[in-house]
Amino acid sequence: MTARSGAIALLPLLVFLALFFGAGLYFTAQGEPMGFYQVRAPVAILPALALAAWIAHRRGLAAGDLLLRGMGEPNIVLMCLIFLLAGAFAYVSSAIGAVDAVVATGLSLIPAPLLLPGLFVLSGLIALAIGTSMGTVAAVVPIALGVADASGLDRVLVVGTVLGGAMFGDNLSVISDTTIAATRTQGAQMRDKFRENIWIALPAAIGTVAVLGVLGGAASIDMAPVGSPWLMLPYIVVLVLAVAGVDVLVVLALGILLAGGFGMAFADDYGVISLAADIWSGFEGMTEILLLSLLIGGLAALTKACGGLDWLAGIVARFARGHRGRRTGEFSIAALSATSDVFTANNTVAILVSGSVARDIAVRHGISPRRAASLLDIFACVMQGLLPYGAQILLASSLAAVSPLALAGGVYYCWLLALVAVVAIAWPRPERTVPGDAPD
Repeated sequence: MTARSGAIALLPLLVFLALFFGAGLYFTAQGEPMGFYQVRAPVAILPALALAAWIAHRRGLAAGDLLLRGMGEPNIVLMCLIFLLAGAFAYVSSAIGAVDAVVATGLSLIPAPLLLPGLFVLSGLIALAIGTSMGTVAAVVPIALGVADASGLDRVLVVGTVLGGAMFGDNLSVISDTTIAATRTQGAQMRDKFRENIWIALPAAIGTVAVLGVLGGAASIDMAPVGSPWLMLPYIVVLVLAVAGVDVLVVLALGILLAGGFGMAFADDYGVISLAADIWSGFEGMTEILLLSLLIGGLAALTKACGGLDWLAGIVARFARGHRGRRTGEFSIAALSATSDVFTANNTVAILVSGSVARDIAVRHGISPRRAASLLDIFACVMQGLLPYGAQILLASSLAAVSPLALAGGVYYCWLLALVAVVAIAWPRPERTVPGDAPD
């Protein structure tokens, strides 16, 4: 495959981004308050899919089979199920007053200036315990929306806070799929990767807490009276089960059943028919994100099969081989991880795709396996937390009914994490050699 043909394989995703963001910026400039909702993302991606399928066909590949396999990839299907159940749980818990009850209790205990830092820390701890940012977003965003409405804080700011905390905990968690992928591809131990990671993630988290404390200092709490405090119990059970490590699908399914049951017991005029209608309404709210996730999965599969990701990895590898020095190697790994995530919209897949090339760069430049694993995970985390078409922002924006592009600008933790990581590469601290550091 020629370099030119590999580069062309990336063109469909660029077409999608140009159509989606171009249309959104155009309508916003025209004064349309919902500019990014005039051309919906699942529609904007269709020309890109057609182009990707044509490129695959020209290369003798079975475009239809590739598209369907990409859309049916287990992680994509799991993501879609999480979207559906999260939408249903959020809608049902809101309808019975569970979110209002939790928020009212929380606001009565936490000073207004600490609302945002508290949400960030809560999200981070949950993600650290359960190892998934998606599950954290699904569990905490409904609470965050209640906080936003009750305190007068901007929804984008509050939901961005939850997203940042979720990415912080997921990036550090030893049971996260990104941690597992990064350590396995680089031959590093999880504990060593965690120790390396914390030197970069913790300063970014502390800086985020400080920023959020300033931004949330002017909040004015105005919470209307709520119904029975028993309505909080389904939500508390969901959070406890999530922290206990129960599968996110099981947690959300139990949450829907518990919320419905407590709604029938304590909320006025709530019955089985109301529960069924609310579950369907929650499903409907996730239609756009579900369709886009399926189609992005198909587009990523076509792009990979046509050699686009291999070409991208080759460009970074050639740059790294042509320049000496540890900093060059680390910046190359960072660029490889970040750009792979941009083109796959999945941080785990991005790490797996770029892992072998990153390990080769690490060997050539004398970078320890734990350092390489840490950089792979960090920069995939940064991009995944900022991609307006990434699963985390799509889920949060759907639950909060806000623009995904606006939400990307409000995830302060990921912006600060990128800054701290770049500084850590440019001015590294002395590395302490540990067993297993020598690259294979």
